[in-house]
Amino acid sequence: MEEVQVETTKQHGKQSPFASPWVQLVFGVICMAMIANLQYGWTLFVNPIDEKYGWGRTAIQIAFTIFVVTETWLVPIEGYLVDKFGPRPVVVGGGLLCGIAWVMNAYASSLPMLYVAAAVGGVGAGAVYGTCVGNALKWFPDRRGLAAGLTAAGFGAGSALTVVPIANMIKSSGYENTFLTFGLGQGIIVLVLGLALANPPASIEALKKLAPGAMRYNAKPTEVMRSPVFWLMYLMFVLMAAGGLMATAQLGPIAKDYGLDQAPVSILGLTLPALTFALAIDRVLNGVTRPVFGWISDKIGRENTMFIAFAMEAAGIYALAKFGQHPVAFVILTGLVFFAWGEIYSLFPATCADTYGSKYAATNAGMLYTAKGTAALLVPFSSIITTSTGSWQAVFMIACAMNAFAAFLALFVLKPMRARLAQRYANDYKAESSEPVVKAADLSRSTT
Repeated sequence: MEEVQVETTKQHGKQSPFASPWVQLVFGVICMAMIANLQYGWTLFVNPIDEKYGWGRTAIQIAFTIFVVTETWLVPIEGYLVDKFGPRPVVVGGGLLCGIAWVMNAYASSLPMLYVAAAVGGVGAGAVYGTCVGNALKWFPDRRGLAAGLTAAGFGAGSALTVVPIANMIKSSGYENTFLTFGLGQGIIVLVLGLALANPPASIEALKKLAPGAMRYNAKPTEVMRSPVFWLMYLMFVLMAAGGLMATAQLGPIAKDYGLDQAPVSILGLTLPALTFALAIDRVLNGVTRPVFGWISDKIGRENTMFIAFAMEAAGIYALAKFGQHPVAFVILTGLVFFAWGEIYSLFPATCADTYGSKYAATNAGMLYTAKGTAALLVPFSSIITTSTGSWQAVFMIACAMNAFAAFLALFVLKPMRARLAQRYANDYKAESSEPVVKAADLSRSTT
């Protein structure tokens, strides 16, 4: 087999103090947390921007779609750069772009400028996101679900601590100053930590016992693109991502339409406006779920975990449609929806790396991650459907059905297809290498 090309972990002839799995993971998590507000904090800015310029929610939310599309669809290219040159230059560049994007948002006085800023921010966020997830998959070949989950948790929960400060600053200083302050601060942190990131040594995978069902065979991106398993995972990713992105982008407008944005909610002695409370809880649960379900999938198999989580998401969305107009129920049920949704950002990358190997993990996971961009194209339709029907019920029911279908596909279609592909790759690897190969019994056990 070909030698894995890696970035050296030595600097000036000495071993880098940052070249260890857990240090790299922590730095990656922090970088992810710093770019999280570009997506998860966006909903707080929609109404203030509309109140100032009167562009309309639908027009403003196109910026969100542009951000998600550029964040996701360019990740395969950024992943290729990571696999070839290492994570450092890609993350540093991404941090610069993220900071520039929020500065542009602060001064955007027209929709075209808002859209350009969204594109710049998307490219930067995608560079950071794809790099950190791919790096985690490479440093932890034996615990990809947990590592990808912890890294993705930085993006999911990274905005939790800043939801209240951002909301307060928007009220006290205006959304423009908020964009400027947080954009510069977050961009600088990513830039500094990006300088410390590095690829693992080539020997790390040989020294680690891989997770059950994972293969040492390294499929090239062109080979992955020809694999039906990849496209099935892509479809499932789109189905799952669409509902969660709708909730992320539209939570503020939904709360306002329900008359809950300023409704006080008291839980465990803490009282906050319903929207602020929901955003804070949602961000925490959206982050916690990623390592939790990632760890579970390391133990019981990826597809089994997908079925449980996706079915839970369908149930949560259905309950939100029925009971979400009550302030306390709105807070609790949106939390459930985000908890059952966020795990897709650990389960799909881990499943992809298990199926197609570590060598091109950043590129292959990046190709799969573009499904999020495809799903983002559906977000504006939620506003259109709501406007035409006069309520959010139809949107909720469609999202519920999509999640239920994804749960079915995970257990009854993806599971047997991936098991057959794993056996074929095991035979190919055995033919290429004299190293011990994972037994077929181990492969089937991982998907039962």
